[in-house]
Amino acid sequence: MPITGRRRNKVKGVQFTIMVVGASGTGRTTFVNTLCESDVLNHKAIQPPEAAHQEEGIRIKPVTVELEEDGIRISLTVVDTPGFGDSIDNEFAFQEIMNYIERQYDDILAEQSRIKRNPRFKDNRVHALLYFIPPSGHALREMDIELMRRLSPCVNVIPVIGKADSLTPKELKAFKKRIMEDIEHYDIPIYNFPYDVEEDDEDTIQDNMDLRSLLPFAVVGSEEEVEIEGEPVRARIYPWGVVEVDNPHHSDFVRLRGAILGSHLGDLKTLTEDVLYETYRTEKLSRAVNSDNRDSQLLPEDLANQSVRLKEEQLRREEEKLREIELKMQREINEKRQQLMAKEAALRNLESRITAQGSNTSY
Repeated sequence: MPITGRRRNKVKGVQFTIMVVGASGTGRTTFVNTLCESDVLNHKAIQPPEAAHQEEGIRIKPVTVELEEDGIRISLTVVDTPGFGDSIDNEFAFQEIMNYIERQYDDILAEQSRIKRNPRFKDNRVHALLYFIPPSGHALREMDIELMRRLSPCVNVIPVIGKADSLTPKELKAFKKRIMEDIEHYDIPIYNFPYDVEEDDEDTIQDNMDLRSLLPFAVVGSEEEVEIEGEPVRARIYPWGVVEVDNPHHSDFVRLRGAILGSHLGDLKTLTEDVLYETYRTEKLSRAVNSDNRDSQLLPEDLANQSVRLKEEQLRREEEKLREIELKMQREINEKRQQLMAKEAALRNLESRITAQGSNTSY
């Protein structure tokens, strides 16, 4: 389906979630800290040699930071995945990442099925996954291909070459070309900045074509500033020269940041909501119905009734909870009434004794 609205998001106060995935040493942590201009993620502690053989496994760590882009407040949640790619067998890591993404879809599906919505519910669906490819200069590894193939159907995957200054401009250009050839060969549906020649204006089409030509984005990050011609600049200093993070001739960082936090933020959210989540939701409900009706084939029109059935089931559970609450309140009222009656009887008994004692005293 055509995706429109690739304009800069004008809604004040936007909630946006990105996931960063990549093996240790690909520049994932530095990129996030550069993106947010603060120490959002901690660098991995250097392990002693005697512990080098130990595998800690993957961990899913979401952290939220408040940013402002062109006067628009963005509540950015960064989901980090330390430990990915560090094991010999990464099947568990693949599954953990997939489970996390699907749990967010399950949470929103359950919330939408509630009779009474939670006004404080937070939508944590992942809108973009930045996959960091090590700057080997060769081609995609089997692990890179497998991860993007598995995740692309349920999240907007954007390939990124981390620590791009490890390669010469000529090597980087050839590396980008080989990566895109692999992505096309293995039919991996990454987020390639789609546009519609019939609906989008010329500026939007050109902007998307330019961004598409940069894939995969070659980024350089730096958490330190150096002074160049009297101005503080985020850069990395080498014996042969200086690599400036925000210089488009040195790194694609500015274009990538501008796309995910500006021009394409709304498009990524819309694609997640209207295509990726709806596809997941339809398949989920279809599987649920098929599990209950193994001998019958699900008709296409039945899919439209699944949300209603879920809501009816939710209504039934809510009614049962209300009955339980009513019974509990009735029991408490009866107990309070009995306690009050007992206290009133005790008070009357006390008044009777006091009256009797007063009568005896008067004689």
